[in-house]
Amino acid sequence: MPDLTELVDPAHTTIITMELQKGIVGDEAILPALPVAVREADLLAIAGKVCRAARVAGVRIVHQTMQTRPDGAGHAINCRIFAIGARRRAEVGFEPTDIGRPGAELVDELDVQPSDIEIPRMHGMTPFTGTELDAVVRNLGTKTVVFMGVSLNLGILGGAMSALDLGYQVVIVRDAVVGIPQEYGDAVLANTLSMIATIVTSDDLIAAWS
Repeated sequence: MPDLTELVDPAHTTIITMELQKGIVGDEAILPALPVAVREADLLAIAGKVCRAARVAGVRIVHQTMQTRPDGAGHAINCRIFAIGARRRAEVGFEPTDIGRPGAELVDELDVQPSDIEIPRMHGMTPFTGTELDAVVRNLGTKTVVFMGVSLNLGILGGAMSALDLGYQVVIVRDAVVGIPQEYGDAVLANTLSMIATIVTSDDLIAAWS
């Protein structure tokens, strides 16, 4: 394995933020425990810090988001978490990440810039399946993808697995991801993700770009 400086060389590295949206990690979230965990970990401030350093170093940032149609069309209700969202729509007439709603927006802490790329998906759980993410990231000349965001339960785990299968080197920023409960997230990092990805702290990552 290459050392960290070589692994995250800006010439071939892309940051991928996962679902850092106001309707997922903010007050409208359908899983209230998730924004609580995000706040306790100070994840948004840390992710913002990494994004700022990445832009200075010339590392591209891609934001993977969930955006549902206001009528729910095209979004299968084929698992428990999607059923929770469907119940929310039935009760109040919308889901937090419906297109055009504030909840679909990326959080302010990311300070999204014109150089950033947003790639939405309207179905499924993982960022590569059924989206343009792989083609876009590959066309940027990417060899290493660096994940930040939510959650270690589902999206980050699925994204890391897919990236591995697609041939990328995978890096996960330890203090810019969370799972619920925290003990489960820690176990996923220690026993699963550490076998397929390089786990780093935000400070170590930024130092590697310096």
